[in-house]
Amino acid sequence: MKPSTRYTTLAAAILASTLVVACGEREDATVGERLDGTVNEAQQAGSEMREDARQAGTEMREDARQAGQDIQAAGKEAADTIARDAADASITAKVNAALAADTQLSALAIDVDTSNGQVELKGTAPTAAAKDRATTLAAAVEGVVKVDNRLTVEATS
Repeated sequence: MKPSTRYTTLAAAILASTLVVACGEREDATVGERLDGTVNEAQQAGSEMREDARQAGTEMREDARQAGQDIQAAGKEAADTIARDAADASITAKVNAALAADTQLSALAIDVDTSNGQVELKGTAPTAAAKDRATTLAAAVEGVVKVDNRLTVEATS
């Protein structure tokens, strides 16, 4: 071989071996490095899952608290309605009793309806004075706020 060809071949061989060493020097991550990376990713995923679970728990507690308040409000509203209805029924019974006790009025001919303490009288009264007396008797009952007297006076023949 000629000296120049030998040097060229030697230079090419050195260059090739340098490239092979350089390329092979840092191959992909080692098994240990990959394991460390996987462990770190798992720890990060675990931290994120814990945070997500904590957040979900906080949201669930808030939802449960709100549901409890809603149930409590609904229960109070139902209790208020029952109490109001019971009071109205009591007023109606007392007005009927007062009308039945009056000799000029017949409780059977008078329909008494009560809503929120407002009494409505419907039916007939024998005279205008009896109609006015029905208003007075109904208004005297405890809890009555207003009396709407819609009684009609019977026509005399």
